[in-house]
Amino acid sequence: MLVAGFFFAAMALFVKLGSPHFEAIELGFYRSLAAFLFIAAYVVAGKRRVWNPYMGTHLLRSLAGTFGIIAYFYGISNLPLATATTLNYTSPLFLAVATTVVLREKFSPWLIVAIVLGFGGVAMLLQPTFAAGKEGAAMVGLFSGLAASWAYLGVRTLSQQGEPEWRILFWFGLFGTLGCAAWQLSFSTFHPVGWENAGILLGVGVLGTLAQLAMTRAYRTANTLVVGSLSYSTIVFSTLFMVAFWDDRLTLLGWSGIVVIIASGLIALRVGNREKPKESAP
Repeated sequence: MLVAGFFFAAMALFVKLGSPHFEAIELGFYRSLAAFLFIAAYVVAGKRRVWNPYMGTHLLRSLAGTFGIIAYFYGISNLPLATATTLNYTSPLFLAVATTVVLREKFSPWLIVAIVLGFGGVAMLLQPTFAAGKEGAAMVGLFSGLAASWAYLGVRTLSQQGEPEWRILFWFGLFGTLGCAAWQLSFSTFHPVGWENAGILLGVGVLGTLAQLAMTRAYRTANTLVVGSLSYSTIVFSTLFMVAFWDDRLTLLGWSGIVVIIASGLIALRVGNREKPKESAP
């Protein structure tokens, strides 16, 4: 998940570079398209089978992920970036509840503390603000976090059913591409791609695909709440990139938020290494 966090943050750099050329949902389309084409080539080369007995779960996971992306980009377009990002990163909180209720996995209370502490660090770092009249957009932003948590839960469920990362990403890439394309064509148009911005799209697509593969691997093989806590690392990496490349300045509260996020990750790692999730008997 730390590797995924780094790649997601690096992808965000290209998203920032691409924002003058493309709308947010367009960038989501190209990110999904790159992942789909990469995995589709892998499937064709190996003559692998994508249709399987768990298509219902694949569909729900892909729809949740796609709706999460669209809701997140809507939030970015209608809210301050810090606010939209904070609302999206409520996903580990929702995931902690869903994993316990749906999968009936039992965790150490310290993992819940790590999740809540990490979210507190995100709020300290980003310092979100809400303007009057933006309540609807804020609810959509919050929905993006809820949808993302269900997408991660779907990855966990599919992994327990023995589904490989490539098949999970194949269906998510397909539905994400179609969903983002439908949204863009319904409410706007696609902007032309030229030599001056093609490299940006390539960066978004490649880094997003690598991040998605690493994240799927993490949720498939490790303790769900440990991975959820470490997902906050994306915010830390993104912030440090902004400081390094755009000369942004952090307040003392922002630096304190980074310390809190790192502390939450260390707690999650320590507890996760000491115990595995305990599943109730069927």
